[in-house]
Amino acid sequence: MAEAGPLLAVDDLVSGYGEAVVVDGLSLALAPGQSMAVLGRNGVGKTTLLNSIIGVTRRMRGRIHLGGVDITALAPERRAHAGIGWVPQERNIFRSLTVEENLVAIARPGPWTLERAYTLFPRIRERRANLGGQLSGGEQQMLAIARALILNPSLMLLDEPTEGLAPIIVEELMATLARLVRDEGLSMLIVEQHAQRILGLTHHAIILERGRIVWRGASAALAADQATLDTHLGVTQRAP
Repeated sequence: MAEAGPLLAVDDLVSGYGEAVVVDGLSLALAPGQSMAVLGRNGVGKTTLLNSIIGVTRRMRGRIHLGGVDITALAPERRAHAGIGWVPQERNIFRSLTVEENLVAIARPGPWTLERAYTLFPRIRERRANLGGQLSGGEQQMLAIARALILNPSLMLLDEPTEGLAPIIVEELMATLARLVRDEGLSMLIVEQHAQRILGLTHHAIILERGRIVWRGASAALAADQATLDTHLGVTQRAP
């Protein structure tokens, strides 16, 4: 039997904003059920890579395939319908809608239902009648992840999902992401500043510099390679 192709394939992608090239000739592949950490210093193109996959940057060259289908020319909303769930740094929840309205407004048919999202995040079940703008930062992030899940994606893109959150909330969110990766087999691309925090739950990792991949391999191998972490990330990475 022929081996299944990658879920996500990015081939020789050059993208950015206006005339500025930020992602420069980048290629990667991610198999179904696998997760990848996207690491690097600030300003090296991590967020732009995710933005390019979702379709909100200017593409100068390259192709993007999802599940074997070329999505390069699709608008962002059509990429979401094709199977991409996006959790941006800004979270992009509807602050003037209730938690439940945030979820029901965008739900698509599939295994992730409103009830299942509430089971994953009991805290937002308790806040289901609250407006999005009334939630704490951690609760807003939980809602943002639940919103992405209820689209029933085949691939999740998460940009700095733990940024600015209290340690106890970070621990809770990381446990939830680990469950989604290990128990649910959900494919993810996760941008994260804290390498050791994310390498423990992803299968693969890449490190970017100036929009190019300068290291790629197994997350476990990178977690054990302090010299490479120090060289490419500039600080000693320890999980908080």
